[in-house]
Amino acid sequence: MNYILRDTNAVFWECGYACDNCIFLALNGARFFITDARYSLEASELAKNAQIVQSSDLTLSARKILRSYKVRAVIFDPNDFSFGAFNALSKNLKTRFIPKPNFSQIRRTIKSENELEILRTAAKIGASKFDEFAKFVSENGLGMSEKELFYNATLIFKDSGNLALSFEPIVAINQNAAKAHALPSDERLKDGDLLLLDAGVRYKNYCSDRTRTAKFSAQEGINFSKNQNFGDMKKDKIYSIVKEAQKRAINAVKPGVAAREIDKIARDYIASEGFGAQFLHSTGHGVGVDIHELPIISPRSKAILEEGMIFSIEPGIYLQGEFGVRIEDTVIVTKNGCEVMSE
Repeated sequence: MNYILRDTNAVFWECGYACDNCIFLALNGARFFITDARYSLEASELAKNAQIVQSSDLTLSARKILRSYKVRAVIFDPNDFSFGAFNALSKNLKTRFIPKPNFSQIRRTIKSENELEILRTAAKIGASKFDEFAKFVSENGLGMSEKELFYNATLIFKDSGNLALSFEPIVAINQNAAKAHALPSDERLKDGDLLLLDAGVRYKNYCSDRTRTAKFSAQEGINFSKNQNFGDMKKDKIYSIVKEAQKRAINAVKPGVAAREIDKIARDYIASEGFGAQFLHSTGHGVGVDIHELPIISPRSKAILEEGMIFSIEPGIYLQGEFGVRIEDTVIVTKNGCEVMSE
């Protein structure tokens, strides 16, 4: 199979190294990592099973390699290339370029045992950072703004530079938590507030992803367990609905089940409780070297679950101007069900 890649996570998956200026080619069994002089030495040390090609013009070098190998057809992901970059690469070549959207993600959908172990470790580390952040908020959080909480969450999850982030943390208080991907505001944390935290780490370039919604108490602090008591009838009701929706969806995961059925189980339960219109996003997404991979757990998904898939299950209810609740864990599809990672 002949293919060309430019997405950094796709390239990393192929050879264990990527940078912000590279092209990867796999042609008739030969593999080429093309980059410029800034990265060629590091590439030669870290990239596996690929010939390093140092170039001041990556597109020109890729064209020369394609010509020299007389490749009749090559697969590419149209999401990887701008219109101009694709034209520059393909112009006047006899090679036929076959577009396959999400080409690399499709190949990565079923994780190897080694990948699963890395992802398990990432999930455990990520969960431990939730505990660290809970301790910080319990001791220092009263009166802090979301912006300050966000800043400190970023420091904690980066672990003094030992880890990268899967994505920038979402730290949201009360009404800001009603925005699924809230930006940090000047809202300050008070006794009794609801606090939503969505965060993850990168370990060996694989992502963790987890969300918890919790109550902050000036006296007792905060914990991000799933057992929460907000002392408010409406918040407790919404929280229990989301928690039950997630539980039902997780219990339904096993090989052979349609991904859209997992979404339907969570969505139908939330709708039956009267909040269907307030569940604003899909139930989940694959997790790997990208924070959002295949399979997608949504009403439109055509995926059938297979052993070795890993994805999030994260139902939520968002009440504009009041508060939002989301609970998220990642699961691995096993032979007879699923494994919940660092619940």
